[in-house]
Amino acid sequence: MEIHFLGGATTVTGSQFLLVTERARILIDCGMFQGSPNEAIRNRVPLAYDPSGIDAILLTHAHLDHCGLIPHVADAGFRGPIIATRGTCELAELVLLDSGRLQQEFAKRGARWERKHPDKVAADDAKQRAQYDAAVHLSEHPETPVELGTGRGSAEETEGPPPTPDAAKIASSGVSEEVAADVKPGPSPTAPTSVSAAPTSVSAAPDAAPAAPMPDPEVELRNQPPELQIDLDEPLYTEEQAKAAIAQFRPIEYDTELEIAPGIHARYLDAGHILGSAIIRVRVVEREGGPERTIVFSGDLGRPGTPIIRDPTVLTDADYVLIETTYGGREHEPGDEAIRILAETIRMVADAKGVLLVPSFAIGRTQEVVWELDRLIDRGEIPLLPLYLDSPMASKASDIYRRHADYFDEETGKLLREGDTPLDYPDQHETRLLPESQAIATAPRPYMIIASNGMLTGGRVVGHLRNLIGDPDATLLFVGYQGEGTLGAHLQAGVKVVKLDGQERDVKCRIRSISGFSAHADESELLAWLSNFAKGKEKGSAGFPRRVFLVHGDPEAQIAIEPKVRALGFDTHIPHWREAVTLD
Repeated sequence: MEIHFLGGATTVTGSQFLLVTERARILIDCGMFQGSPNEAIRNRVPLAYDPSGIDAILLTHAHLDHCGLIPHVADAGFRGPIIATRGTCELAELVLLDSGRLQQEFAKRGARWERKHPDKVAADDAKQRAQYDAAVHLSEHPETPVELGTGRGSAEETEGPPPTPDAAKIASSGVSEEVAADVKPGPSPTAPTSVSAAPTSVSAAPDAAPAAPMPDPEVELRNQPPELQIDLDEPLYTEEQAKAAIAQFRPIEYDTELEIAPGIHARYLDAGHILGSAIIRVRVVEREGGPERTIVFSGDLGRPGTPIIRDPTVLTDADYVLIETTYGGREHEPGDEAIRILAETIRMVADAKGVLLVPSFAIGRTQEVVWELDRLIDRGEIPLLPLYLDSPMASKASDIYRRHADYFDEETGKLLREGDTPLDYPDQHETRLLPESQAIATAPRPYMIIASNGMLTGGRVVGHLRNLIGDPDATLLFVGYQGEGTLGAHLQAGVKVVKLDGQERDVKCRIRSISGFSAHADESELLAWLSNFAKGKEKGSAGFPRRVFLVHGDPEAQIAIEPKVRALGFDTHIPHWREAVTLD
């Protein structure tokens, strides 16, 4: 029995794990790589398996870095079921259709840019091809497959790709924000504090290398090598291909065990991350009459005590555990402190008759912030300012949340039973169309805007930032993690000048941050969840994990948390991309 780590290995995106036995082959998650071009290009690398030979895909949740490659794999020949909770099935449909549509839109933009800049096409294609070739080389030269017990594979020994921003995303002007963005790097320590935002307008052009001589098409045609040329400018998949893949989704209820393939049974348990998110517990019998092994895939773990959805399920027994490590080495501020800062910031904006701009991702974070605003109004702790929810995807996701009240925690369920509307702020305005979004700038002040995406790498929020970056009466409030190199990260770090639309702009708006709204467990919460596997047991006893794999985290986070996982008594392993590990 083997696990192949095909994504989420020393990166925080692209989660995909292939479980291989003598009788079956299943994927757990099938996510898209996001962030820098060197990471996103991995989506184009030939698959590490024959899709037609995969029995099933088990999906933990609907974020693009966990589900975004499904249409590509289905189009390449996968015909099996895609198992997920009902909530995940609906959210994933929203995300995947949007992803396919946007990829087609970006391909058209790229074609327009090439027509306008023929002198730069060859250099830009060469740059893209070099990134692709480097990714293919890395995929074809993983370390020798590791057998557990050899002592290899510690954090210090593992060589992996460089860290990537956590789920950097971009939006079209029309609909959404759920595909990868190319984010320009920030300044070096000796450079002026000037940061460029990624292009976001409809006519935006890809970054280009220095101009090259005009290519001669006839010469290039004669010099073509005898091999299939991959078109890196084409969509990875289309909206129609996404629709076809969605037809393969099969819903499963929480805490229900299902035989997925011969010798493989899966049970979905609430992960408390976003609506429908799951920890997947897999029981595996390698061969008829052989021993049973239990593997727990954490997916993305949520935080205990967060609103709307239930806490992550506690598990106590496994032979192997794959645990996410996004927030290794970091702690969130206490929830009460996060709410205090939120209320204080709103009162400050109201007193200044200003504008509060909250960059927020569409699924999970937006719903939680609205929930907290509604509670603050009920308690009389903030004035009733108009709230503009400026993310069509967030609005659609909130509709899906409302249809799945059976997933809610006791507090939110009680509010619903009492006739409250905890997912709706009293003075909430949803802007579905772009002209409605643009009109917000003329609304009477004070008011609040929640807009996607959460790291300012694209989307409608960037349009609002253009209007507010130089306004001392405006406040930019970050409520989540800002990926390395993103505009959000640079603003959070205190830069005084940014470049928007090629123009330098002084940062005069207030910048504030809250970490308590993260949908990911922090280091202490990850360790607390993991410690349940050791309680009342000794190393080597039944149910005590033989190995804990640290996945879905950048190298720094994994190196920080690994000694603390070992201190709980567990053997650990940090897998690298496309590494295969044999399980005994």
